[in-house]
Amino acid sequence: MSQPFSYSTTYELDKAHFQECFSESVVIVTPINAYKKSIALTIAGMLLVLFTQMNPYFAWFVFAVGILEAVSTYYQKPWWVMRQMLSKAAKGNVDLTIDEQGIVSKSFYASLTLLWPDVLFIETTQLGWLIKHAKGRSYISNKNLSAAAILFLTEKLDQQS
Repeated sequence: MSQPFSYSTTYELDKAHFQECFSESVVIVTPINAYKKSIALTIAGMLLVLFTQMNPYFAWFVFAVGILEAVSTYYQKPWWVMRQMLSKAAKGNVDLTIDEQGIVSKSFYASLTLLWPDVLFIETTQLGWLIKHAKGRSYISNKNLSAAAILFLTEKLDQQS
């Protein structure tokens, strides 16, 4: 009789981890669709500045938010990584456990327990695993996994087919 599988590790939420998470999990929107909100805000701000007697500070604020939205869209990856690095979770440790019941991820600020029946879809990427579930998507890097854990996730991937 074989032992039930269980793997635990601890890793740090550093800049390299956030860059890998973004690269492996974010779907880039087509360029014109990505800029729709920034174009709308910029045009609305220009129209408010030029054609209304509204408070000019508000009109310029709307215009500036449109420009800022365009910058954040253009520099999407560095913008997202910077926001993560400024969060309270940055540089914190995460305890990851993968076993027969599911995946448990715990840090000082957040905790996520995914039972295998709650996992909708497992997808492999070049550097890790995307786990799709009802609460969203989670990414697990291969850097944080042993060969046995990777094999276990591969078996779970094969079972969903």
